[in-house]
Order: sequence, then C-alpha cells, then structure tokens
Amino acid sequence: MARINLTAGRIRDFGTENGQAFLWDSVAPGLAVRATAPSRCSTAGKKAFIFQGKLGNGRDVRITIGDVRSWGIDEAREEARTLQKMIDRGLDPRVEKQKQIASSEAERNDIKRSEEVALTVWIRYMEARCPKWSERTYSDHQRFSDGGGRKKTRGRKKDEGAVTLPGALHTLLSQPLKQLDAASITSWLASESTRRPTTAALGYRMLRAFLNWCESQADIKDYINHDACSARSVRDEIPKMKAKDDCLQREQLQLWFMGVRELANPVHAVYLQSLLLTGARREELANVKWEDVDFKWKSLKIRDKVDGERVIPLTPYVAMLFRSLPRSTINIGGQQVENPWLFGSPTAKSGRLQEPRIPHNRALDSAGLPHITLHGLRRSFGTLAEWVEVPTGITAQIMGHKPSAIAEKHYRKRPLDLLRKWHEMIESWILVQAKIQIVGNDDVVSV
Repeated sequence: MARINLTAGRIRDFGTENGQAFLWDSVAPGLAVRATAPSRCSTAGKKAFIFQGKLGNGRDVRITIGDVRSWGIDEAREEARTLQKMIDRGLDPRVEKQKQIASSEAERNDIKRSEEVALTVWIRYMEARCPKWSERTYSDHQRFSDGGGRKKTRGRKKDEGAVTLPGALHTLLSQPLKQLDAASITSWLASESTRRPTTAALGYRMLRAFLNWCESQADIKDYINHDACSARSVRDEIPKMKAKDDCLQREQLQLWFMGVRELANPVHAVYLQSLLLTGARREELANVKWEDVDFKWKSLKIRDKVDGERVIPLTPYVAMLFRSLPRSTINIGGQQVENPWLFGSPTAKSGRLQEPRIPHNRALDSAGLPHITLHGLRRSFGTLAEWVEVPTGITAQIMGHKPSAIAEKHYRKRPLDLLRKWHEMIESWILVQAKIQIVGNDDVVSV
C-alpha cells in the first residue's frame, strides 16, 4: 500500500465515486483516511480516520477512529500509535473498546440507580409482596405512600372535593433511595411521633421491612444504607407503644347494645353486634360472604389470617341478626347482580362495609361510654367469656388464636358441636347482661 504524509489539503481533495478508498499515512503505521462514495443521503460522501493492524494470531483488525471533521491529523496519529501499542501487548483494541463502553454504561446505570427515587422502588416492592399480603396490608402501604391531593367526594358539587393529605411515608420516599439513612429516618420519626405516634410506629415497621426486602435484591442492595433502621438514633425515636386494654365491662353491656341497636343503618348495627359476639377480627368479619353462612347446620366460615380458614358456630342471636340483613345488588361489568357480601354496601367501591369505626364511635357517644376500638370488642369477647368459665382453648379456637401449648397443637381437635355448646353459653350470658331476650320467631325484646 502506497503511503503519503497526510495533510489537510490531501484529505480535503481525497475521495471516491465507487465503494471505498484508503489514503494511508506514512508517519503513523496503520493510520489511513477512508473515503466512502456518495449515497442517497449524502452527496459528498464520508471521510474518517481508521486504524488497521495485525493481531498476534495473524488476523487483521480494523477500527474506526473518527470523522476527519472531528479529529485532527496529529490526534489521529496519536490514537493510531496507542492502538498499535495495545496490539503489541497482545490486546485486541476492539475488545478493550467494548469493555470501556460496558464500563461507562455500568457507571451511568450506577449513577441512575443511586439517584432513583425510593418511591419507585416502593411500588416495585408492593407489587412483589402483594400475593403474600392481605387486602388491608396492601391498602395500608398505598395509603402511607400516597401523595395526597384532591379527590372527588360523593355528595359534593362537581368542582369541589375532599383534600387528602400525603401519606406518612410519602415525603421520606420522595428522595433518592441512597438518602434513606439513619439521619433522615431519625428526623422523620421525631416529627411524626409528636403528632401521631401510632402512625409513626407503623410507618417505621413498614420502612424497615421495605429496606430488608431491598437487601435481597441484587440490583438494589448496593444503593441502600444497611443500618438505616437499626442505628441507635433511630431506635431512640421509635414511639414506645403501650398495649391497649380497652374492653367492655359487664355493667356496660346494656348501654352498649342500646347505642348500637339504635344506629340508623342496620348493616352497621348487625356488624358491630356480631363482632362482639363472635370475637372475630375486624376484616375477617367484614369479608364474610352469604355463601359462608350455613343457617341449616348453624356454622359460619371465616377466612382466618392465621390458618387461612376456620369454622365457628352460628349462635342463635347472631343467626337472627344475619337473617335480618337486607340483600343488596352490586354493579359488575355494567350489570346489577346480587351482592355476595354479607355486610354489603351499595355505595362502597368494593361492595361491602369499609369503615365501621365511625358508626361505632357514634353509638359510644350516644350511650355515654368511653372510647373502645373495634379490636377492643374482640378483646371483650375473650374477657367476658371467663364469666362463664369457658376453657381457654375453646375461646382461643373460636377467636382464631394460635394454640399456645403442645396439648392444644397436637391433642385437642374439638368438633363444632363442642364449640357450639360453649359459644351459645357465652352469647346467652352476654345477652342476659345486656337485658336482651329472643322471643317467638326471632323477635327481640329488652327486659
């Protein structure tokens, strides 16, 4: 190949009408200008510096250095010498270039990942954990991370709405994942604990579980602070929560039943009375469907958070309450069909009762009773059962508690009839204290 000293003028005048042509440099071995014939897209053709060398195995290697308009001659010669040195060391410049590109790409991804907003990863976390969570757990995670805003409220004018505040964790999750460190979490806890300690404690537990999940993700674990939730400064700010002990007393039962039974919505009244008389958890009872109620064999199937499902007796008063419930319809796919939920709600998106705390608080106020949570009604069932000396294992099985002893786990398989004997005894005693009596065909009178 003929070689000449490359100059700006020679490069400018060099070209070809067909295919490719090369103008080789006499100064830097392997350096040349490659000219490409004009095409439909370019009438002037293209010119670029290239380097060609021979690898140790005898194979030729050709690499494009760059466009002659971007590279000076001296720069191209220096690059050609660098490439030749790599070949002399036994390296393939093409492979080294790919490594450099991959390294740059990895660095860009690393920067992008380190700057990724934690809320994006939180959404991915929710999607991954959703199959393992209950509906309530999933909605709690949505609520705590929600950005708030204006939402349309039933009964308001079209241009009005209810202002919803951002979730407790939204501000914290709106920053890059890398910035979720002990200092930011400590500051968040200190602020939240003074206003809403229960929410702060729950938010902390959610955040700790989230970061633990992040540690198991290969593409995320290097971008989190592993001691973010375990640092001493964080643990010192966690609200010290006291175990709740709210519970209905025997002498309060009459007033409580009077307040609940006077509620305008019969679904609310039946739900709250059933919650006390079954000892079920709030969402367990709210999720009961008509198909779960067996009036013939007097049983009630409850979807249990511990064992998945349990069957308890359907006691006489609770059965009477269920029979009194109205059958509603729900819109599914544009068609009105029978509502499958026992505690149906035609106005709720889910079709069932959503927030029974409001009517319960209203009933407590009307009865002049101190505040009692919905879980306090479950606690009341377990406590009041002791008045009729029910065996502890019986109460636990009805309420869906895990067995607490080896004998309970492996040697006590109580049939439904045995549970019914004691459950009806509990219900009868509570109704006597509330001065409620069932007479005739499911009629109720106060005595």
